[in-house]
Amino acid sequence: MKIILGSSSPRRREILRFFSLPFMQQSPDVDERQVIFDGSPERYVSTVAKEKAESLQKKFPDQVILTADTIVYCNNRIYHKPETESQAIKMLSDLSGSWHQVFTGVCVQKNALFYSQAEETKVLLHPLSEQQIRAYFQRFSFADKAGGYAIQEGGAIVVKKIEGCPYNVWGLPISTMRELLLKVGIDLWDYLKSTSI
Repeated sequence: MKIILGSSSPRRREILRFFSLPFMQQSPDVDERQVIFDGSPERYVSTVAKEKAESLQKKFPDQVILTADTIVYCNNRIYHKPETESQAIKMLSDLSGSWHQVFTGVCVQKNALFYSQAEETKVLLHPLSEQQIRAYFQRFSFADKAGGYAIQEGGAIVVKKIEGCPYNVWGLPISTMRELLLKVGIDLWDYLKSTSI
């Protein structure tokens, strides 16, 4: 069975490639900024993930569709993906030296049935000087990253502590994805790849 990964994210693609499950990547046609935030970050990301799946349903009516949406949440405010470097600098300045939450909503759709769930991870960033923040964005891209930062490779230099699933911060929590795929008859245990670990 081939599933549709409804995302343009290279990180979600990388996570799904941890398994031998065949998939095709397709970008959904949804502007998450148009979704109304009612004060619940869990409900917000779950709604956006479902809308992404709905946007692909007509094009792939017989396929299993997997979608996700990730936000950073701090001081009752949602941080999406920055569109400019100045926005990214402002976001990292806001998050510097404090705890925040990362929420990812995951949705699996098959035969007009939608299954969704939200995952939360808490992240504490180091206090960062303006010079460090500017140096960070000289070396790492802010594009397509909620809050403007990444925890992969050297990007993790800004992170002091993580409580919860790190793959949630990547944008696709493996445990939540597995639980939802089980609801449509797909068990990721059947698709484990052999590695040198």
